[in-house]
Amino acid sequence: MLQTLFDIEPRLPEGFTYQPEFISKEEEEHLLQIISSLEMKQMQFHQYEAKRRVISFGQGWSFTEQQLKEGPPIPSDFLFLIKKIAAQRSIDCEEIAQMLITEYPPGAIINWHRDAPPFASIAGVSLKSDCSFKLRPQEKEQQTRKATISLNVQRRSLYIMQGKAKTDWQHSTAAAVDQPRYSITFRTLKSNK
Repeated sequence: MLQTLFDIEPRLPEGFTYQPEFISKEEEEHLLQIISSLEMKQMQFHQYEAKRRVISFGQGWSFTEQQLKEGPPIPSDFLFLIKKIAAQRSIDCEEIAQMLITEYPPGAIINWHRDAPPFASIAGVSLKSDCSFKLRPQEKEQQTRKATISLNVQRRSLYIMQGKAKTDWQHSTAAAVDQPRYSITFRTLKSNK
């Protein structure tokens, strides 16, 4: 079968992996039902209120205090997903230190950034809507249009960022167009060794 330019997958940074259809439609529906019962709040970023709602469990990063803060434990309703991600990563479930659930209304974006310093890896599962995910080098002199990578992160997919993908690259997302998107993000901590 002949591939067109649009069929060719982008070359992803070292340490970035992507798996479409990581969870089933039934698992997605189950997760959305659980999320609908949670009390999410507008995200605060320093003195600004971001255009998205969040709820965090485990060890979260305080942008105001620039340190880890202990939050409520991760609800057991999410254990099946944690086990699935831990198995995919070949890690113990206990290594997942934080779970962050984010609701992005239509029009919400995430600007260019790198993840908070104490975290070693990020695993994200998208629900209800696809997302245009972009990556670019952290170093300013390398931030050319040609160096920017765009990836359509599909609903029910899993992406993982670790190593150079987390430390040497920034990421952002474009606005959701027609319906809200939910993201469940799991983070592991850097080793204190």
